[in-house]
Amino acid sequence: MKGFQWFCCLIFLVNLGCAKDKPAPLMVLDAPSNANVQVQPLLSEGNRLFREGRWEGARQQFQAAVDAQPDLAEAHYNLALAMDHMGDQAGAKPHFIKAANLAPGHKIIWNSPPLRRYGNVPDAPTQATSTPVMPGMGGGGSTSPGGGF
Repeated sequence: MKGFQWFCCLIFLVNLGCAKDKPAPLMVLDAPSNANVQVQPLLSEGNRLFREGRWEGARQQFQAAVDAQPDLAEAHYNLALAMDHMGDQAGAKPHFIKAANLAPGHKIIWNSPPLRRYGNVPDAPTQATSTPVMPGMGGGGSTSPGGGF
């Protein structure tokens, strides 16, 4: 009987350790306070469609939000998530990177597993000066080790 108790304890600990390693589900971001008035409903509708799994409709809403306010990190991030879900990683990449460059220190964006796929992205910076400008996004940025770009 003692062997069975040890076995159950071991299974519990393994499950506990595995649960810690599971990434949180990727969630779209709401419009921030600095979003233009016309962008807020686009992000809200895109978020609703995204949560319903309607990736193409969400992508269209997020693209319209990016077009309306190109300097809004949340719009780029949400667009990248929708494109990533649709399997368009090549299209998503520049939007993930743009979102990171527009939002230094934004923990959700900087800790996003899809963003980390695209290069050597450091932990979320604490100051705007520590934000890397990644190649292809302007500013003459640096390349990541291993030539990921």
